[in-house]
Amino acid sequence: MKKLSVIVLLGLLYAGAAVAKDSTGCGAGSIIFDGKTGVFPQILAVTTNGSTGNQTFGISSGTLGCDQNGTISSSVKLSMFTGSNMEHLAQDMSRGHGEALATMADLMGIKDQDKAGFYALTQRDFARIFPNDSTTADHVITTVKAEMSKDPVLAKYVS
Repeated sequence: MKKLSVIVLLGLLYAGAAVAKDSTGCGAGSIIFDGKTGVFPQILAVTTNGSTGNQTFGISSGTLGCDQNGTISSSVKLSMFTGSNMEHLAQDMSRGHGEALATMADLMGIKDQDKAGFYALTQRDFARIFPNDSTTADHVITTVKAEMSKDPVLAKYVS
């Protein structure tokens, strides 16, 4: 588990070096700190975006500088989103629907016709996905993908 965490951290550092000058994504934090340069304003913007859960709303509604038509294929972005939205994802998965869960499905590239099955899977397997209060984002992603790989329709989304 520690090796995986180190790999994700290194991936995040590498991804941070490879992205454009503004790597904060979208959300209220990105709007508040728009035009500011340097590491500290970017950290504040990302923290604001992640801690308030407003990126999910922005992506779903097409507001706060978020683009609903954006394509995200990076596992690093999925990991960052999951880590920043654990509480919202747990709530949504337990109910089988919600904005955070819909965003996760989008980040995983799940097509509209397969989303209902994805939502049902996460609700059915919620106890395995979130076994306790100290569950990590890596565990959530790994378990969701493992369960998806067992499903004849959803297996095609697991790489």
